[in-house]
Amino acid sequence: MSQTIGQTGLAYSRAWHVVDIGAGRRPLGRVATQIAITLMGKHKPIFDPSTDCGDYVVALGCHDLHTTGKKRFQKKYYTHTTRPGSLKDLTMDKLMAKWGGGEILKRAVRGMLPKNRLRDKRMARLKSECGIRRN
Repeated sequence: MSQTIGQTGLAYSRAWHVVDIGAGRRPLGRVATQIAITLMGKHKPIFDPSTDCGDYVVALGCHDLHTTGKKRFQKKYYTHTTRPGSLKDLTMDKLMAKWGGGEILKRAVRGMLPKNRLRDKRMARLKSECGIRRN
């Protein structure tokens, strides 16, 4: 009889979750929160903050991201190369035109994950596609 409870390989198996962003009119923050919870594994009964037990998430229809208010034209994303005078900013609308809605979703989810060494591993399990769902 096994003495370990919930720490087996079967308990840590990863499932694939498909999130269709274009289907509902949920705002970006609500969708990103649900994706972050799934990536961390907080929906599982074996959740432990120090272990990586989350699932894969595939986000479809990222070109249909919905934001409230005037965030699409007023929110700015900043980048800096640590060189003097190299601060650059892009609005959400320009970032969407340049990189697509998947980059905006990834930045929103990345900000909601804990800032530790597991964040990059969790972000690698987020797959975003701007097209429609394929069968």
